[in-house]
Amino acid sequence: MSSTVAPKTANPSVAAPPPRAPRVELRSLDTLWFQVAGTVCNLACRHCFISCSPTNHTHEFMPLAEVERYLAEGAQLGVKEYYFTGGEPFLNPEMERILEATLKVGPAHVLTNGLLLDDERCRRLKLLAEGSPYSLDLRVSLDGLTAEANDPIRGAGSFDRVMAAVRKLAEVGINPVLTVTEVLAENGSAEGKESFLDLLRTLGVDKPRLKVLPIFQIGAEAERGGAYQSWQRLAEGDVMEQGWDHLQCSSCRMVTGQGVWVCPILVNEPQGRMGETLADTLNSYPLDHPACWTCHVHGVSCRT
Repeated sequence: MSSTVAPKTANPSVAAPPPRAPRVELRSLDTLWFQVAGTVCNLACRHCFISCSPTNHTHEFMPLAEVERYLAEGAQLGVKEYYFTGGEPFLNPEMERILEATLKVGPAHVLTNGLLLDDERCRRLKLLAEGSPYSLDLRVSLDGLTAEANDPIRGAGSFDRVMAAVRKLAEVGINPVLTVTEVLAENGSAEGKESFLDLLRTLGVDKPRLKVLPIFQIGAEAERGGAYQSWQRLAEGDVMEQGWDHLQCSSCRMVTGQGVWVCPILVNEPQGRMGETLADTLNSYPLDHPACWTCHVHGVSCRT
């Protein structure tokens, strides 16, 4: 008596395994980021990809001594420039001393919402810049050309306070970079970019500079605009001819009070943490988070 064995069919209830993620090599550690204010901020922007707010203490302030340890290690590893973000960096009571220490070893860039840039601080920052052989750059965030467009996203009164901050920086001779996101679709258009540059000119900025960033669909933005879809993932076959060197994780790392992370975007993602010291993080990294898809597709670099 013979029998016939039916061919095996796929079980529709079993999900297919995710595609294998490509890995990016750290070609050189050129840029070192510090989450110097942690996730503590004086705003609670609706599109913030790490959900910073006055009450978010996921990451705390970094003290000067801790920053100095990483500055020393970074200098030994050939770091060329240093970036400071948060939260709001100037909430950190040691921020100006941190900048003073940093400007002894390399250029410093601060990403700020501008709300704490009063006359006296702007003058002190100008003196810091003048006393260093390295540059001090400030990036001030804005998301709309008017208070009506900006404030529902960044908080009531924030537009007017940013306008005042940029004007004060220009008055002391600091040329800030205005950073906007594409939370409003028109921001990234040619007309939108020119309008932001014109806005800077009206505030006394002679050589206006603008940086436009895409939205990352994590943190607060996932609740506001929706999370990533399952297809928004990188796979090994997605690599371009030149490889992955266009991604900033091929040349940067991010330091917080909880260790070293692969990049500024993934500081709230457990898989983004790579170790305690910079030396622990010099190996390759798998691009298996949906935010890596945004960086690749949009050619994102958080650097100035």
